[in-house]
Amino acid sequence: MDFQAGILQDGSPMESLEKQLICPICLEMFSKPVVILPCQHNLCRKCANDVFQAANPYWQSRGSVISGGRFRCPSCRHEVLLDRHGVYGLQRNLLVENIIDIYKQECSSRPLKKGEHPMCKEHEDERINIYCVTCEVPTCSMCKVFGAHKDCEVAPLQTVFQGQKTELNNCISMLVAGNDRIQTIISQLEDSCRSTEENSEAAKRELCARFDALAALLEEKKSELLQRITREQDGKTGFVHGLICQYKEQLEKSSRLVETAIQAMEETGGAAFLMNAKQLIKTIVEASKGGKLEKIEHGYESMDAFSVSLDHLTEAVCALDFNPAEEDEEYFDGEEEEVE
Repeated sequence: MDFQAGILQDGSPMESLEKQLICPICLEMFSKPVVILPCQHNLCRKCANDVFQAANPYWQSRGSVISGGRFRCPSCRHEVLLDRHGVYGLQRNLLVENIIDIYKQECSSRPLKKGEHPMCKEHEDERINIYCVTCEVPTCSMCKVFGAHKDCEVAPLQTVFQGQKTELNNCISMLVAGNDRIQTIISQLEDSCRSTEENSEAAKRELCARFDALAALLEEKKSELLQRITREQDGKTGFVHGLICQYKEQLEKSSRLVETAIQAMEETGGAAFLMNAKQLIKTIVEASKGGKLEKIEHGYESMDAFSVSLDHLTEAVCALDFNPAEEDEEYFDGEEEEVE
């Protein structure tokens, strides 16, 4: 949604006002109706409904047997509880809607000043007002008629601007969703690491209790078996820690890319935006494909294999070992899962 925000100078009161009227979901100016959440933050009703539906996929429309639902405010993460009316039960923020109307009227009454629009380098008196589809660069009308783009296919600058801005917005949404999935995997890996450590400690305690009854003859064997448990624990936790670091690194890269894309979305000038938009979109699309990282399968943290029975004769103590496990037991998925 473009309300000629480019006519305002940087740091002007109207520009500061515009930033306060941006929806945190669609990154555009609030569209009517605007709803106010219990935490006093605002959303477009459509955006609020999209967030609500995503958080409550089985919620049905009003009049169904299912009632209520919840989602978190995208600005402060405050939990919003809704009744059977869903987002339609939220109060409209008429003050914000009136401010938007006044802002639009103020913007539409101001003419575009010379010098506030990018100018063509080849024709200094010509504004960049069209987009060369062939060369994929913004240009001016003179370049199309007499210059380097006279044989190229062109399109209206605003049309391409809106199209690529929409595409970039979709890419941002895709990255944010991917980051949520990565964060979930990281949490699961951390839980697995903790369970591995807890199960390892439990196995150690059981082993110690059994060996304490066999006196000094068993001490050497006990140390040997404890070391094997520790090696297994270190191997498993080391691998999981490595996976956590890989996922965190991927999450950090993706988050930085989200920040870069959001900064680009704040660009209100079509020509200035299009200078870097295509490469940024290409980078995001490549990043969204994700890397192929390993995962652990269910039961990886189990240390049940390190359990022994000491109901043996004293002569067999020196031959004691952990209960034999199946050969070549695998704990990891054979297939690498791609993170979108």
